[in-house]
Amino acid sequence: MVTGRVEIFPPATKIPGESALEFLSGLGARMSHEERLAQVKWLASLMDDRFAVPGTPLRFGWDSVIGLFPGLGDVLTSAISLLIVHHAWQTGASRFTIARMLGNVGVDFLVGAVPFLGDAFDVLWKANRKNARLLEQHLRRQADKERPSQFRRPGTSGQLRAFYPGHQSRRGTPCARLL
Repeated sequence: MVTGRVEIFPPATKIPGESALEFLSGLGARMSHEERLAQVKWLASLMDDRFAVPGTPLRFGWDSVIGLFPGLGDVLTSAISLLIVHHAWQTGASRFTIARMLGNVGVDFLVGAVPFLGDAFDVLWKANRKNARLLEQHLRRQADKERPSQFRRPGTSGQLRAFYPGHQSRRGTPCARLL
């Protein structure tokens, strides 16, 4: 059955936080990092990319729509955006990451408060998407730190490397070989 609803998850996929009650109950500390990330991605998509302008690559979400209501709309969307920051805090994100996220929400709130210009800015800024990416990067770094040190090398993303004692590069420095 085809509906007018845009699906970002495959059919029959259980989305953490799909209902309002599940979402609010999921704000506790008992969620796994994967569940938090799934909920943050869903929320960011809902707020920043839910709708498309036909014939263009332009997408916007409820952040832009609710922001049309002066004052209250910007307060409401910023409160929703702070839920993403809350999830990052619950996962142990660094102060710097939290500060960047709060900065994104703050810019979205301050510029979004300007009538009409702020709403156009909301379509382009996408603070929730930025914060979802920051949380994903934090969780990826955290997972890399938890891997055994012989299988990771600082600065690599997703490549499995092993260090061989005595193996050197052309410059004479120790190096890793790609497995």
